[in-house]
Amino acid sequence: MTQAPDTAARRLVETLVMNGIDRVFCVPGESYLAVLDALADVRDRIQVIACRHEAGAANMAEAYGKLTGKPGVCMVTRGPGATHAAIGVHTAHQDSTPMILFVGQIALTDRGRGAFQEVDYREVFGGLAKWATEIETPARTVEVVERAFATALQGRMGPVVIALPEDILHEHGGPAPVRPVVPARAALDPAFVADLSERLSRAERPLLVLGGSGWTEEAAAAIGDWSEKLGLPVSLSFRRKDILSNARSNYAGDLGLGCNPELMKRARDADLIVAIGARLGENPTQGYTLFDRDHTARVLVHIHPGPEELGRVWPTLSAATADNSLAALALAGIDPGRTWHDQAKAAHDHYQAFSTPVPVTGAVNMSECMAHLGEALPPTAIVTNGAGNFAAWLHRFYRHRACRTQLAPTSGAMGYGYPAALAAKSIHPDREVICVAGDGDYLMTGQEIATAVQYGINVVVIVVDNGTYGTIRMHQEGHYPGAERVIATDLKNPDFVAYAQAFGAFGVRCERTEDFPAALQAARSAGRPALLHLITSAEDIAPNRTITGLRKA
Repeated sequence: MTQAPDTAARRLVETLVMNGIDRVFCVPGESYLAVLDALADVRDRIQVIACRHEAGAANMAEAYGKLTGKPGVCMVTRGPGATHAAIGVHTAHQDSTPMILFVGQIALTDRGRGAFQEVDYREVFGGLAKWATEIETPARTVEVVERAFATALQGRMGPVVIALPEDILHEHGGPAPVRPVVPARAALDPAFVADLSERLSRAERPLLVLGGSGWTEEAAAAIGDWSEKLGLPVSLSFRRKDILSNARSNYAGDLGLGCNPELMKRARDADLIVAIGARLGENPTQGYTLFDRDHTARVLVHIHPGPEELGRVWPTLSAATADNSLAALALAGIDPGRTWHDQAKAAHDHYQAFSTPVPVTGAVNMSECMAHLGEALPPTAIVTNGAGNFAAWLHRFYRHRACRTQLAPTSGAMGYGYPAALAAKSIHPDREVICVAGDGDYLMTGQEIATAVQYGINVVVIVVDNGTYGTIRMHQEGHYPGAERVIATDLKNPDFVAYAQAFGAFGVRCERTEDFPAALQAARSAGRPALLHLITSAEDIAPNRTITGLRKA
């Protein structure tokens, strides 16, 4: 079937091209064949990467949005395809990432009949996405897709879901797009900046907290230089460790899981907390225990692009709605007339001590391996991960030195890291990309190694294998200690080297800390997708925690 030049499917693809989308991550489906056909005509502008599972495709799109600041585009088929992709939508929502999920849909004429794979996407995704809709009038295709770009990018960024009824995709698609969507950005009121300057001039124990999405490298560098010049201690929010170089002399560490007790004390003792972009949700605030409401009402200045996040949990001393980067650039012009270099030094010394390797009981010391990873990789290397206790070693002992070098889900989604690494390497083929994954975490989306081999996406994945769902095992041992109480957390794993080789990738096994540098170098220099199988002990369940110790406690 040959499409007319102005079908709804072609208008949709023209709108993607107009808005600078250069990649689409998908699992193909018969419900949106017309869109795939339209994409065939723009192969020189949009690369279509076919994945092996919709969760992998959605995670890749989410990572694209994080890394580029443009909406990551994912396309899946109806019913099971859409529900498989829901994990990526949830991560984009929790992580404030711009993303658009296009879902093939049953024909409008069959709606409400319980047709094959029929789903009401407005109902299913209404609570997960910023906006969930369906194109019901083909002539409005460009209007709907442009609104999706604006919605995904404006305010607190997030995901949009658009259902595509298959019977309208060949119909006349209405007018063509005229220009790309330019998202509106809110800036700080000069009076707010002046007030904040005055508050800083009186602060004895200030703390700057940066988080959220949409940061430009210019803005990150500006607020980093400004805060370092003043000696203003700065902390980064959960899984946002790449906003500033961790080597800056005023860097105090990240407010995440397994947080440095010295940083928590600094946050509690602060007489002024300036938070930009961070939502100050459950993980950064240690289960909402780091602060109390009376304290934040006296000390918290909260700046966030989404007004709905201000005052959501914590009363503020002062609050403003503004784009993170514009806010940072405005603050970088403040001269409070004083400095806090002694506090900056103390904060950074505490961070360096906390991120120094610790002893373990097993033959592989993950803290030393992650420290070596940081020393071996160039500053621009991108490091990704999913969820699990293995990530505690990475986040604590790996030091980021450049902006946009971390891809990690604040949503706590297992299986995120490997697809994210493929997206990152497809965007930046000249940069090294390393995924650190747990054994349970990796096998959630490990089949995407086939995608890596098919497209020549040469990422390295370090599979940390301790034979258990580590996070759950840690909590299990804490609440119900004893070997006889262990249930549902032990894993029987494959030979991961043989697994990688079966796909045509490189594989290497490592069982001792001293062998890790050579194994890592072999994987990095393989010239094809590579997997490093790192055998660790479940006894070393987390930094400074053992299963034996948990049982005794």
